[in-house]
Amino acid sequence: MAEVIICKGVDAGEQAASIASSVFLELFKRKSTAVVGLATGSTPLKVYEHLAQSVRSEGMDISHVQGFALDEYVGLEKSHPESYFSIIDKHVTKQVGFTPGLVHVPNGDLASIKTAGKVYEAMIKASGGVDVQILGIGTDGHIGFNEPGSSLASRTRIKTLTEQTRADNARFFDSLDQVPRHCITQGIGTILEAKHVLLLAFGEAKAEAIRDAVEGPVSALCPASALQLHPHVSFIVDEAAASKLKLKDYYEYTYANKPDWQRI
Repeated sequence: MAEVIICKGVDAGEQAASIASSVFLELFKRKSTAVVGLATGSTPLKVYEHLAQSVRSEGMDISHVQGFALDEYVGLEKSHPESYFSIIDKHVTKQVGFTPGLVHVPNGDLASIKTAGKVYEAMIKASGGVDVQILGIGTDGHIGFNEPGSSLASRTRIKTLTEQTRADNARFFDSLDQVPRHCITQGIGTILEAKHVLLLAFGEAKAEAIRDAVEGPVSALCPASALQLHPHVSFIVDEAAASKLKLKDYYEYTYANKPDWQRI
């Protein structure tokens, strides 16, 4: 059963970010050459803020840590403010203090897109694999850009974005027409190879997706449900996102009564 951590109160988002960033900090302390999986979107930004503050306050050396972003738009210039290369560079590499050459984003350049997936998979493998992967979740249950219907064994590849996902992301662009129709994303099979997965979700709009991911059948209709197959996954959510979970009370009870050494 997946671990579900339900944060409460008006500062639930801050609580969640603190919990998630603490996982990364513990990893950095025990492994100077750690490899982390990085998500974009609005959900993980607070995590990166907390992580940056802790790295600075503790004077940690993270110069040898590697990072791998989940996805990138196809055909969007790296310099575009909404390219995931730009977002990762601003909110992770520069803010947290990673070594720029060790933070990788899938190559969405049209000139090399046919081989970009295989190249990225090889880079992850050469690094030794991802130690901790942070994820958000779409309202339709997608993780990365693995839309409903994606193979649960999929690897890094090109995907066509659904109109729902494009509409959800339109707020970051001047208009829906500017949102790219294609992306390159780590596959579900790739994500499942991370040693520890953290998925964060906030708000009632994510409640059905969280219910289906945690308690629904494992199905390509909800790509995040594949995380039920992972041996170490933690869902960190607020009360609104947890509101449709049938076993909500049980998740709260088990987390409250976990031995300290088992807490993330």
